[in-house]
Amino acid sequence: MIGSAQTCIGKVPRVSSALAWTDHWGTVKARWGVGRMHYTIEPGLYALGEPDPEAPVLVTANYKMSFDRLRETLSGRNAWILVLNTEGVNVWCAAGKGTFGTAALAQQVSTSRLAAVVTHRRLILPQLAGPGVSAHQVRKLSGFKVTYGPIRASDLPAFLDSGLKASPEMRQKTFTLWERAVLIPVELVGALKSAAPVLVVLFFLSGLGVGPGYWSRAWSAGGFSGIALLIAILAGAVLTPLLLPWLPGRAFSVKGLVTGLALAAGLIALRGYDLRLLADRLETLGWLFTIPAVSAYLAMNFTGASTYTSLSGVRKEMRWAVPVEIGAACAGLCLWVASRFVH
Repeated sequence: MIGSAQTCIGKVPRVSSALAWTDHWGTVKARWGVGRMHYTIEPGLYALGEPDPEAPVLVTANYKMSFDRLRETLSGRNAWILVLNTEGVNVWCAAGKGTFGTAALAQQVSTSRLAAVVTHRRLILPQLAGPGVSAHQVRKLSGFKVTYGPIRASDLPAFLDSGLKASPEMRQKTFTLWERAVLIPVELVGALKSAAPVLVVLFFLSGLGVGPGYWSRAWSAGGFSGIALLIAILAGAVLTPLLLPWLPGRAFSVKGLVTGLALAAGLIALRGYDLRLLADRLETLGWLFTIPAVSAYLAMNFTGASTYTSLSGVRKEMRWAVPVEIGAACAGLCLWVASRFVH
């Protein structure tokens, strides 16, 4: 914030297009899931530069990273920024959830008294807001016409300079290796948090059964169990998104299954099980069930950010994949526990 702009409705907060180090640091923390759901700004109307009543109105979510990307790309320009309360969710996901929707947009236009601030009646929305916004209903409810801008904020200057005309490239949503990679940290941190109590349980379960003393078994088998679980997380939360275009199948669960099976096979080979022993056969089967199941489940977390899926397709996949994943993980755990009690 760099002061305020005086309007007919009073003072409107003015923001800078230059990001401070705290903004960049906040982005890093959000990428790694630190305070992610609290990385927000107050919904409402903001002034960028020295906007007059003819200046364009651009709409975004109150997820601060979305807000920052928008103001940063408009350096040297004058505009109004209307921020919707999406509960800290980015535009695309909020549009799918309905928080970046028709009613929310019309209400924010009214609450911000935008009609008194600008003389035109046009709102520029991100293209990815389309699934949640009915343009004709917004016009009926607020009197403002919706124009969909480009997908990427970086294309906004060219879009504005061309008279609000978007090139075909501006309408194309990519999902490059880098775009997939930046999603990994937050999913990885979330998976590791969930895995922490499981690691503790596996450690104590590892001490059960026949053989040397309890603690000796716990440290030996428990350590390997921890490695196996981390391998499953690596397969589903890291390798699957990185290798997404080259993995077989359309369903993300299938793609995660492939990476999970590959890493499980490698881990089992390194472990050097003696398959003549019943205990080793049971433990081998246990990990062949568990690791791919966990990997497949984690891989499905990337469906909401991908251009390879649709909402109906994701719902259909979840109906069959989640029960199978849970069943496989439970079967694997049972086989692993059984292996502790046989020779």
